[in-house]
Amino acid sequence: MKRKIAFHLNCLEQGGAERVVSNLADQFAREGYEVLIATEWYGENEFQIDDRVKRVHVGLREGDGGKGRIVQFLLRVKYLRHFMKTEKPDILIAFAQRANYRALMAAPGTKVPVLISIRTDPAGHYDAWADKVQIPLLFPRAAGCVFQTEGQREFFAPFLQKNSRIILNPVNDKYIGVPEPGKRKKVVVQSGRLVDFKNQPMLLRAFVEVHRKHPDYILKIYGGDSFDGTKEILEGIIAENKAEGYIYLMGASDALEKELTDAAVYAFSSDWEGLPNALLEAMALGLPIVATDCPCGGPRTVMEDGVSGLLIPIKDQKALEDGINRLIEEPEYAEQLGRHARRIADIANGKAVFGQWRDYIEDICTRHGT
Repeated sequence: MKRKIAFHLNCLEQGGAERVVSNLADQFAREGYEVLIATEWYGENEFQIDDRVKRVHVGLREGDGGKGRIVQFLLRVKYLRHFMKTEKPDILIAFAQRANYRALMAAPGTKVPVLISIRTDPAGHYDAWADKVQIPLLFPRAAGCVFQTEGQREFFAPFLQKNSRIILNPVNDKYIGVPEPGKRKKVVVQSGRLVDFKNQPMLLRAFVEVHRKHPDYILKIYGGDSFDGTKEILEGIIAENKAEGYIYLMGASDALEKELTDAAVYAFSSDWEGLPNALLEAMALGLPIVATDCPCGGPRTVMEDGVSGLLIPIKDQKALEDGINRLIEEPEYAEQLGRHARRIADIANGKAVFGQWRDYIEDICTRHGT
């Protein structure tokens, strides 16, 4: 009989961790596991999940909104604990910082092992004073931990490093095996939310210079608004440079495997990331890529500089400009990089990544007798 597994995260609003949970939950359900997803709230634009996956609300209830912050936090832990004791999953898999803390606080006495997952750059996200208090108290309780990169793992204490695995994000099947385009369009692309840490303003400023040299090329950025002010900054840069005719903010798209595939260059400009799904998808499509070598090592984990893409320093506008120009001006070299990039599908396809998660989960459950 297959095990009963539960995932815990804030919501299923479209984002990196949410995408991975949705994909994994669907795969486990198809494999015959009983799967639950315990979330704190419902978002406006969420990933769809398989009908066999049970969604459970464990967040604040009616009447809790007016209570103090500490009381609300304790209530969230209480409701998650009730879920664990009622549903009795064989394992609870927590995704992202607050979910990790809540799960580890809720677990004692439930006999449910908790597998935590680090989904971002720990520097700046797991080093505040509150983290320095909670991590030594809570993380030793974890039955295991999944990292995306070696850089993430090295941030934490040896006890957590030893009891962990590095597992890449799965690439959606629709990006794998897409035929090479007969001819690439004179388009530079990026995909991902319009948000500050992706440093899209640097990309726009770099492309203004690229356009001076290659006036027949345009830039398209596909991604929804995060409402942090980034979109307005980008619109200001476009207006300031009178770039409305060659820089386009395309908005979100569910058909990136069609929109991106024949682009000349994919430009990745982030200052930091976990393991960016958008970069993996661009690699699987065989796009020539120039990417910032951002912490905590996501691009470096999946790309080899000069072999499957060009890695450049973060916040280096001139390096980004030069990288884009090189891939435009050396199309044969660009195609060679793209073909090597496609090989990411061999190790990051859904089946391979699911197998690693399944084996690790089964190992933890066996060790804990669940």
